[in-house]
Amino acid sequence: MSSFLIRRFRDLLDQLNRGRFIEKCDEHLAKVVETLEGLPDQKGKAQITVTLDVAYESGRLEIRPTVKTKLPEDKAFGGTPFWAHEGAISVQHPSQIDMFSGPRDALRDRDAG
Repeated sequence: MSSFLIRRFRDLLDQLNRGRFIEKCDEHLAKVVETLEGLPDQKGKAQITVTLDVAYESGRLEIRPTVKTKLPEDKAFGGTPFWAHEGAISVQHPSQIDMFSGPRDALRDRDAG
């Protein structure tokens, strides 16, 4: 009896779920590359984790694979500064004078009169 013996890790990966697992890994890799290439800063990190759970009973092995991807956070929106003031939030610092609303009102009042 001749049987196919698997001694190399990459050969094992090819056999998992009749090749569907390695196809899923390829999809994760493509998503990582696509995401990293699309980063606005042209810099970032991602992680692909392949886990093989191996169970053994009476000479029989069952290998259950999983693949997970951790992509960089979407930094499309930066933070917006606000200040706490009188129980609310404001985009204007409470100790600074609003230079724009005061003079506009004065000019508007002058032109109206």
